[in-house]
Amino acid sequence: MLRAFICVVFSIGLTLCSFAPWAEADEEEGSGRQAFLGALIVTGTAPPIEDGVILARYGRITSVGERWAGDIPEDAERIDVSGKVIIPGLVNTHGHVGGTQGLESATEFHTAEIVAEQLARYARYGVTSVFSLGGDRGAGLRAADERERQGIDHARLFVAGPLIEATTPADAERWVGRATAMQLDLIQIRVDDEFDSVTKMPPHVYARIIEKAHAVDLRVATHVYELADAKGVVAAGADMLARSIRDQEVDDELIALLKERNVCVCPALMREVAAFAYARTPTFFDDPFFLNEADATVLEALRAPARQQEVTADPLTKRARDAFEIAKRNLKKLADAGVTIAFGTGSGPPAQFPGYFEHMELALMVEAGLTPGQVLRAATVDAARCLGEAGRVGSLDPGAWADFIVLNADPSQDILNARQIDSVWIAGTRVPARK
Repeated sequence: MLRAFICVVFSIGLTLCSFAPWAEADEEEGSGRQAFLGALIVTGTAPPIEDGVILARYGRITSVGERWAGDIPEDAERIDVSGKVIIPGLVNTHGHVGGTQGLESATEFHTAEIVAEQLARYARYGVTSVFSLGGDRGAGLRAADERERQGIDHARLFVAGPLIEATTPADAERWVGRATAMQLDLIQIRVDDEFDSVTKMPPHVYARIIEKAHAVDLRVATHVYELADAKGVVAAGADMLARSIRDQEVDDELIALLKERNVCVCPALMREVAAFAYARTPTFFDDPFFLNEADATVLEALRAPARQQEVTADPLTKRARDAFEIAKRNLKKLADAGVTIAFGTGSGPPAQFPGYFEHMELALMVEAGLTPGQVLRAATVDAARCLGEAGRVGSLDPGAWADFIVLNADPSQDILNARQIDSVWIAGTRVPARK
């Protein structure tokens, strides 16, 4: 039995070195071991590791540390990533998977083919885990069941199930019972009137949902818009605010509540951008990183003058622009105060492009005043922790899935370097290029 002297980087930011035994190779063909050698490893939680090595077996990381002669199992498949940079795969805590085809949204588009295509696109952009917050149906639920399977080559999917429309405490209990029967990963509620287009869920109803959900170990993510509602849902026990506060600046009372109760905030800045960006042709329509995955028919429709004039004339367009600016300021204030930020975008619906919007969100978070290091942490280890998946995804810890991005440049120096993707790996399987 080979004993290796290794350094393991833990998510709390400590690097510990010790002797660790490697199990004997399986008698079956292949040991399932992989060694990714020579990259700069940016964990987001500890100093970068120069000339590092990630060892994995059957899709899970066994160690991360510096490379020394003799510490690589002889039967490991060696993958040379010298000169590259490795970061954990991005974790999107607020997406929507399925239900969209082109610029149309409908229940009949919740098909296995559409769900698979969207998850594959996320993965090609380095988004290796997606929490779909609402509207999930049969195909999405089945895809979520497959996320623990070794050999998947698309983003892992976590689901919140159908949109909850409870109006009474009794309705709330029935919805949570349904969520339990469906074995959902979390539930999501909306405490937002969507610019007076729907009835806002009242406090006595959402409080009952949160109470009953926690009784069966289900986390609750909440759509909010107004500061007062954010205070209400946090006081009631919500686990994550899935949208920004956009009516006014956050105050010390909310910040204290968020920190006291360890509640995460997902800014989802791109959700606001999508509401006003198409009043004209966005500059990103010329970005090759976007065009590699874009549907030319969709772009043509969004460039149409009549459509752009309609967006410009819509009074909600200005409201969305104003809300976006408030959301950016609030993100900076919350981060500065030590509130945990969980990366998410709201991508997936029409014209909210999966994968690419995540990279735009990274850039917007830096534009709002966060450092690249803060943004990478929000998009990896903190995102995973906020929704109960710490140590499984979003980090390079022993025992976690081998989900990571190999880059040609360091995003901790410039967040745009996260777009310089060499390859993406999920459970030790390389994500294939677009067909």
